[in-house]
This record gives sequence, C-alpha cells and structure tokens, in this order.
Amino acid sequence: MCGIVGYVGEQSAVDVVVEGLRRLEYRGYDSAGVAVVTAEALSVRRKAGKLANLEKLLAEQPISNGTVGVGHTRWATHGPPTDKNAHPHLDVTDRIAVVHNGIIENFASLRRELEVDGVPLTSDTDTEVVAHLLGQVFDGNLADAMRQVCRRLEGAFTLVAVHADEPEVVVGARRNSPLVVGLGEGENFLGSDVSAFIAHTRHAVELGQDQVVQIRRDGVEITTFDGAPASGREFEVDWDASAAEKGGYDFFMMKEIYEQPKAVADTLLGRVDDNGMLHLDEMRLSDEDIRDIDKVVVVACGSAFHAGLIAKYAIEHWTRLPVEVEVASEFRYRDPILTRQTLVIAISQSGETMDTLMAIRHARDQGSRVLAICNVNGSTIPRESDAVVYTYAGPEVAVASTKAFLTQIVAVHLVALYLAQIRGTKWADEIALHVSELADIPAAVDQVLETVEPMRTLARSMVTAKAVLFLGRHVGYPVALEGALKLKELAYMHAEGFPAGELKHGPIALIEDGLPVVVIVPPRSGRPVLHDKIVSNIQEIRARGARTIVIAEENDDSVAPYADTLVRVPVVPTLLQPLVATVPLQVLACELAHAKGFDVDQPRNLAKSVTVE
Repeated sequence: MCGIVGYVGEQSAVDVVVEGLRRLEYRGYDSAGVAVVTAEALSVRRKAGKLANLEKLLAEQPISNGTVGVGHTRWATHGPPTDKNAHPHLDVTDRIAVVHNGIIENFASLRRELEVDGVPLTSDTDTEVVAHLLGQVFDGNLADAMRQVCRRLEGAFTLVAVHADEPEVVVGARRNSPLVVGLGEGENFLGSDVSAFIAHTRHAVELGQDQVVQIRRDGVEITTFDGAPASGREFEVDWDASAAEKGGYDFFMMKEIYEQPKAVADTLLGRVDDNGMLHLDEMRLSDEDIRDIDKVVVVACGSAFHAGLIAKYAIEHWTRLPVEVEVASEFRYRDPILTRQTLVIAISQSGETMDTLMAIRHARDQGSRVLAICNVNGSTIPRESDAVVYTYAGPEVAVASTKAFLTQIVAVHLVALYLAQIRGTKWADEIALHVSELADIPAAVDQVLETVEPMRTLARSMVTAKAVLFLGRHVGYPVALEGALKLKELAYMHAEGFPAGELKHGPIALIEDGLPVVVIVPPRSGRPVLHDKIVSNIQEIRARGARTIVIAEENDDSVAPYADTLVRVPVVPTLLQPLVATVPLQVLACELAHAKGFDVDQPRNLAKSVTVE
C-alpha cells in the first residue's frame, strides 16, 4: 500500500521526508509527493512515476527551508496515477495538505456534498475530499478538525496532515490501516511503517484503532476520535533497515502472506452502495449489456488462471451462465468462438501480462465485452476493458503470488454476485448473505495464520522429498494446482495437482513409499458425496505408502485416522474454502524453499510481471 512519512523537528523536512519515502519504495508506488511548511505557507511538489521524478522536480523547483513536512508514495486506488492525483492534496485555501493511505468508502456522497457547496475538486481521489472537509471545520486546531472529519469517514484509512497556520504540528489518524509514531530527541516522526524513520530512531509507538495523534518537536499527544485521552503501544525496533522493510519477517513473501487478512478486507471495502446494491469500480457496461450475456470466458496465466478456475464454480452456480476458463497464451491461437454476447473476464495482477493483454485485444476484435480484474490502477488491461474490478492487495514484492491471488478469488466472487444481481438469478437477501460470508473471511484467514506453525515444521521435514502431489475436488482442485505451482516456483521440485477423482486414471501409478501427497478435503456440509469420495482417495494412497498431508475443516474428524499430518482450517462456505485452504500451502512452499537454501522472494528464471509473449 501507499507509503507515508511525517516529520517535525530541527532538520530539513524535505530531506528527512524524501529519505523516508526512499526507504518505503519497497512497498511499490506509482507517484510521490511532499509538502513542507515554510515561512511563506505550504510548499508542495508531487509527480507521477518513481521517486526519481519527484527528486528531479525538487532540484528544478527547490523548497525553501522548513522543518515540518509530510510525504507520500501513492499506489493508485481512486483515479489513475497522474500528477493531479498524486499526494499531498490541498484544501481550497492551499493551507492544508493531506496524505492518505486506504480507502474512504463514503467518499462519493461526501464529494457530492462538497460539489453542492461549490467546492472545486481538481483530482479523482477520495483523499482530496478529506482536505476540503478539514478546511471547512478548521478553527485553529488541526487535531480537533481531524477528529471531527474522521467521525464522518467510513472505510479504512491512515491520514496525515499539516496546516500553514499551525506550523509546528503534524497530525495523523488511523482506522484499520497502520500508522506508527517515531520518538526522537527534539524531533518526532510519523510513518506507515517504521522503515520511514528507522535511520533516526528505533523508539516507536503503534497507534490503536480510531486514534488521532498530534506530534510536535517536544511531544506527542494521542486521543480517540471523540477527543478522549488515549495511548498507543510503545516498542523498540530491533531490526535493521532492511528487515524493517519486511516488517520483521525474513522474506517479503512471508510478510505478504500475513498481510492477506487486510488485503482481503480492503478488496471488500466499498462494494455495497447506500441502497445495499453491489457495484464494481469502473462499470462501462449497461445492465442490458449484462443481461444479454450468454457465455463467460475467463483468460489468465499462472496463479490468476487458478483464480479463474474458481470463478467458473462461482459464476455458474450463482448465474447459471456457462463458463470457459482459458490459459491466455493459448486463447487466440485456437480460434475461440466469441460473439457480442460473450463476456471475457481477464485476470492479471499487474495489468500488463502480455499473453492476457493480447487475449483481450483478440476478444474485443471479435466484438466481445471485457471485464478486467487487476491489482494496478490505470494499467493497460484495465484501460482497454469495458469494466474493472480492482483488487486492493497493495504492492506484492515477492515474485510468487500470495495476497494478489487471494484477492483475485474475492474479486471473482464479487463479479459472480454482481452478475447474479443484474440478471436476477439471486434475490437481494441471498446476495447480501454471500457478501456477509465474504466479510467473515479476513478473520478466518487470521485464524489460519495463528495456527500455521506446524506447517513450517512439516516443510523442514520434506527437504529430501523428490516430488509432491496435490489432490482436490470441486474448488479444491484449483487449490491443488496452486499449491503445486508454488512448490515448482520456489522449491524447484516436481509437483503436480490433480482432481482426486482422476487418481485411478493414471496418477496413482506415481504413489510410492514416503511420497508426500497433500489432499484438500471438501467441506462435509457442501457436497457430502465428494467429501466421502476423497476420504476414500486418502485411504487408497495411504495404503500404497504415501505420506498423507490432509487439509480439512476443524470439525471434520472422519479424516483424522488417515492423515499423517492433519492441517485444520476454519469452517467456511464451500465456494469460499480456497481462501483458507490456500494459505497453509503458501507457507509450506515458502518454508520449504528457505530450508533448501533458495531465494524465496526472487526465484530463478522468474519475473513478477511477464510482459512478453
């Protein structure tokens, strides 16, 4: 997600802030900016692109000395990555500057309110709305203005602001999005994480939920949104700068695995309007267009392809539309049957995957409509599509996809429910129930992560294994494919995923004494017949000497006698099980690769975004 730095002290604010932004570059971003309180007023510089672009602008248009400032690296959510959408954002007086991480869910209604008041809005962002609201209520106390505004905001956000009329103060606020205070000598800091100020202090305070903080050179004051005195959690940072970037984890991949509950929650934010109806980010298809659809084709590569396989189950189940799932690199070469009534869903983390891009261009040439699911706002695939659902996973540094994959699964469920809503194949209360079930998933993923340590121990015991097989049924089959892909990518070992029912049609010949076989067991409450069949599969492979690693619901005792290792996951609806069952397999691959001595974050021969065919 976005990077935030705030500073008040005796040093040059622009130097401290830019240095902090540089340390936050690992998070990924598409624009950057700074605001410094000077003797004259506020000096603001912002630029799309990398930090080097901002530094070039600062060299051409220097900011006069100031010792209070804020900075930001933006990962676009509302509005494409352009100069005008870069942070900081100003109010109409140009005396308040705001930077923001997260999503303001009710920004559309607040924006309309400002427009009615005649406030000129110059960007596409939700952040600018906050700047204008602060300007309207400011009466000499920025912290009080921040408290008033935060009480009106819905969603997840970190906000940091400065005001030219309070030149010795930086104010921050947080709800469901991190903000940390750095405590120095004669200076204090704010950061989206400790790497923003690690070069200056290791003494930090983590803010609690719904808190506002005011920092000055000589002190820090924390209150609730209602103004009651509050305190954060003090701690000492015992990492170096490199480890701080990784949040204390050994690898970015493990950090990103643990960021998945928040990534899933962020992807669900703002999906229901004031009338209780689902809506997508950028919908340029009419309801009539959607009702005319007679077939859905999903195109994707790698992990995104596995998310597409899960989409098939959800869309067919909830809309009764036939769904085909295609490897994007093969799609246009087989002369697919596409018409104006075909909806092509393109899934790509980066939005620049060349195979997928060429597939959607072919689809559009045939007159088909295209809906993109993407993690990067303003990238090519969303720009060339008729509709977009953005996943708010934030930047993913590790090459092997984790949080981007889980948020793609969330997105395909949202698309399925949206199609059902428009086409009338589900009642409103049914859709509301399914959205509510999705909203419970972040807590379920958290629960998995709290109990995943035995998976690490298991991984270390598998270092000498030559191969691993993965079996699943129904939505467990794409999970098996994803688990196998992660081992191929990271541990450089032979791994294959199969539908469990195919075991007897050939793969059972691979079973030998000690071969690890991971089995994803379907929920008993979903399709009992599939559950019972896969239990029989486990018995078959165990009888032939396989080492069985079984992933099953926490209340499923029927599998325990046949599991050499039993991994429990929370009980969730059948279609949502991949969101919890995938997580232990991510940990398994990450830990096994580390145990083998391989580079977890940058495996050999692989790139994060494949931009060639």
